[in-house]
Order: sequence, then structure tokens, then C-alpha cells
Amino acid sequence: MTLRPVARAAALTAIVTLGSLSLSACGSGASGSGGQTNYVVSTDGIARVAKGERKPVGPIKGETLQGKHLDVAEFKGKVVVINIWGSWCPPCRAEAPYLNKVAKETKSKGVQFIGINTRDSSKSLPEKFEDDYDISYPSLYDPSGKLLLTGFPKGTINLQGLPATIILDRNGKIAAREFGGLDDTELRKMISPVLREN
Repeated sequence: MTLRPVARAAALTAIVTLGSLSLSACGSGASGSGGQTNYVVSTDGIARVAKGERKPVGPIKGETLQGKHLDVAEFKGKVVVINIWGSWCPPCRAEAPYLNKVAKETKSKGVQFIGINTRDSSKSLPEKFEDDYDISYPSLYDPSGKLLLTGFPKGTINLQGLPATIILDRNGKIAAREFGGLDDTELRKMISPVLREN
């Protein structure tokens, strides 16, 4: 009889641990993949990089979910918001309406939103995701995560967690990042300081 409470406690601990792991695997804001990043996390939780310490992204190009060619380098001169997402990720679904709203609001101000869909084995589910949320900006299709490994400097993203949002300044350098789902207020806080830069 004394084993029963112990077994119950062990089972509860296992459930809590598994729940925590599943949340972090989908984007709870876990740390990056190592390396020297120069990020400073401000009181609003956004990790920013001072203008003189920013690093450029590598080549981020390929085929979109609609089968068109897209190269992030073509948007140099604009502030670029890159959102890394998967159709299977609950926080990605929760933030989708906010991303779409801010993308529409800021387009005329020189802001370009781009998605990178990853870990979806076929295009059908992410295509449905974009239709369901009426996404107005393109997403590169990166099922294996190759773009994430080759396009971003080491330590920029957490390969285990989604969603992630990266802000590039007008020179194509990483100015800010945030792990986990965002709302429209948080997105504007990430974009506005970079948009104000000369």
C-alpha cells in the first residue's frame, strides 16, 4: 500500500516532464544552438543585437509553398521579418493571425514578411495552414531544416523549438529574434526600432 503514493508521484512527475518536453519542442523560447551571438535580451523579452555587432544571414533561398523561387537577398533595403513555423505546431497556429495582420499593416512601410515552413513532410498541410489563416506573404518550404542550418549563423535559432521570429535590418543583418508565439504588440516591438534606423 505504501508503494501506491510513490508510484502515483512518479507517474505525475513523468507526465509533467513529458508535457514540458513537448512544449519546448514546439517553441517555448529555449536557448539557441550555441555560438557567439551578441544578443542582449531586453526587459520585454526580445533578444536584440546592437547595430555594429550584427551578423549577416547566409543564403536563404529556395522554393515557396506555391512553387515559386524566393531569395531573401532580393529584399535587401527592406526590414525583413522571417518566421520559422510548422503546420503541426500549436503556437505557430496561435500567432499566425497576428503575423498576417502586422505583415499587411507594415508592407507599405518597407517591411517584408517571409515564412520558412519546416518539418512538414509534404506541402499539403502547410498549404492548408496558409489557406486557413489567409497568409498574405510567401513561405519557403524547408522540410529537412537545411535552410535553418545553412542560412543562419550558429547560435541564432533553436533547431528544436518553433516558432522563431528573426528580424533582418535593411542590410540583411540579424537585428532581433524571439522564440515562441508572438502577438501583434510583440511583433511591433521587434520591428519598430529596426524600421526607425537610417
